[in-house]
Amino acid sequence: MRSVRLFGSFKTSVKKHFSSTAQSTKAFEDAAKSGYSTVDSTDIEHHSKLSHKWWDTAGELKALHSLNTLRIQFIRDGLANTGITSMIPSLPLSNVKILDVGCGGGILSEPLARIGADVTGIDASSELIKTATEHATLDINLLERLQYISTSIEEHSQSNYEKYDAVVSSEVLEHVADKELFLKCCTAAMRPGGSLFLTTINKSMASLFGAIIAAEYILRLVPQGTHDWNKFVSPNEVRRILESAGCQTKLIHGMCYNPLTNEWSWMPSTVINYALHAVKREEL
Repeated sequence: MRSVRLFGSFKTSVKKHFSSTAQSTKAFEDAAKSGYSTVDSTDIEHHSKLSHKWWDTAGELKALHSLNTLRIQFIRDGLANTGITSMIPSLPLSNVKILDVGCGGGILSEPLARIGADVTGIDASSELIKTATEHATLDINLLERLQYISTSIEEHSQSNYEKYDAVVSSEVLEHVADKELFLKCCTAAMRPGGSLFLTTINKSMASLFGAIIAAEYILRLVPQGTHDWNKFVSPNEVRRILESAGCQTKLIHGMCYNPLTNEWSWMPSTVINYALHAVKREEL
């Protein structure tokens, strides 16, 4: 009963915040029909089986590790552009509260904490949260700035409404069961003026070949069954959902992966991989 009351209070608060848009109300009505879940249990099971390989930088997840080069700088630059600065050069994200949604084994959470951010990583897989927690103990400097919780974004955002300066969800959106609910809950956890950083895969013919046929079956860059083309989402669709949730999209970058060098780079085209930065509008 307590969780029902919490969600009722949470839903009322978010509806009030977004009461100016009919789309937001409809989103919550749709969420009610869907059972308030963004979690795809099949997907969670698939990724949980990789928990023991998560920190193998030369293994099946090496592309995810190498992506940090782009996404860490993307987050740092995006926050700087919104006015977040630090007086400590070695800790540019000092005291910035960041929620890493779908953190997995902590590949992105750890480096964000190392540059000063207070990071909370959440994931629906208890196995991956265990992996993340155990790996973090290897660096005592992370203990005060990094915590992990096994939960979903819809559950976490109920009791952490407008708590975070930034929400990050990298290579996750293409795996969730309800994208609209997922993004609405991510924005609900952000304070007004806070930032949302996403990386995901476009829904295009190019991504069908590049991200699934080539990556999973020809080059075997990632385990087979990792992706479902039907769950990919275009930048325009993400922007539409975020706009209805009171967020303005500031930047969209295309990303390209070179399997020969295991390196990522920025590119103008968003036809396959892309990164997006949005900012939650300040309340009037």
